[in-house]
Amino acid sequence: MDSDTKRPNIVVLFLDDAGYGDFGYTGNPLIRTPNIDRIAAEGMRFTQFYSASPACTASRYALLTGRLPVRAGFGWVLTPNSPRGVHPEEWTLAEGLRDRGYATAIYGKWHLGRPEEYLPLQHGFDEYLGLPYSNDMQPPQWISLPLIEGNEVVELDPDQTLLTATFTRRAVEFIERDRQEPFFLYVPYSMPHLPLMPGAAFAGGSPRGTYGDVIEELDWSIGEIIGAINKRGLAKNTLVFFTSDNGPWIIKNEHGGSAGPFRDGKGSTWEGGMREPGIAWWPGTVPKGSVDHEVATTMDIYVTALQLAGARVPTDRTVDGHDISPRLRGSSSSGPRNPLYYYGPGQKLHAVRQGPWKMHIMTSSQTGIDYFEAKLPLLFHLERDPGERWDVADQFPEVIERLESLVSTHVTDVAAEGSFFDRN
Repeated sequence: MDSDTKRPNIVVLFLDDAGYGDFGYTGNPLIRTPNIDRIAAEGMRFTQFYSASPACTASRYALLTGRLPVRAGFGWVLTPNSPRGVHPEEWTLAEGLRDRGYATAIYGKWHLGRPEEYLPLQHGFDEYLGLPYSNDMQPPQWISLPLIEGNEVVELDPDQTLLTATFTRRAVEFIERDRQEPFFLYVPYSMPHLPLMPGAAFAGGSPRGTYGDVIEELDWSIGEIIGAINKRGLAKNTLVFFTSDNGPWIIKNEHGGSAGPFRDGKGSTWEGGMREPGIAWWPGTVPKGSVDHEVATTMDIYVTALQLAGARVPTDRTVDGHDISPRLRGSSSSGPRNPLYYYGPGQKLHAVRQGPWKMHIMTSSQTGIDYFEAKLPLLFHLERDPGERWDVADQFPEVIERLESLVSTHVTDVAAEGSFFDRN
């Protein structure tokens, strides 16, 4: 493909359970991430980048559909025997890009349905090699963990220490192919989700222990993928997004990650559960060394990528993401955006953010701690208090009233629209 082609290649590098504070560029003193740090320095880093959910399945649904997980019609974490997955009428990012002539591939963790009708090849991907769900869903609690290629199981209970390298090799091979069309490459790693399984070359090498080993191997992988893009002369026509599906598994102590300055982690709607590392890399288009301080979400990746490709963004259903391509080019703003809604366990609305204000109407904690002794609603000014330490609900009743009105309208609208499963 010619390097001056207007439609960029799209690459999404998606970690599993990594925290905001797990990388050199976000201040971790023990984990060495030179490749991730490099793309942060060469591209744009986001200080307020969010996943759409603090849990695996729901977050992946939002990334690939641009829609809040509550619209999916299934729970926030699918299990091996779950009967549902991403509905056939959803228009995934892969479908939208393939419709515009993109070659599409996914190497890694899917977690959007195990039955064949829900696997990636039925949702816009030309190629798939990976796990259909989380790497801890294995015996004795579950059946054998399958490694799937296309629609076929190619191995049961694969050696997980080889998976990061395997996904990396396939991703690099995909990039290196001679082709005329642009490509969409989605690499949703199965790490650092527990059980931690670093490759032999990385085991025991990090001062941060096994967790650090895994992150450092992921950093190596990202370096290989970026290296392949550079080697093929595709950097100026390739947009790479780097982020994580949700916050860290902090109750696992040294085997879990760090949310940095944010409260709590995976499974919670505190900032540590949903505020993620976020990087956009596109040499020559994304300003080098730039920092974006506005809110952005994984749902924005969907809309932005489709817009850049000249692809169709659905208008027959609610799409919650925003086109942030002007910001990627250095514009100070992409205009006003909708409030940010935080859905927690049971796909229940737990919090809402508008501007700097975040109001919790429910709380859940990975640690089991009730940080504010059941007082609700809670209100935080995230620009002044990103760690959610000082509740100011009593001082700003007018803000509470405004946010409660937003919640009421939103809940009514979501219920009225329902999901595709409700309509069929």
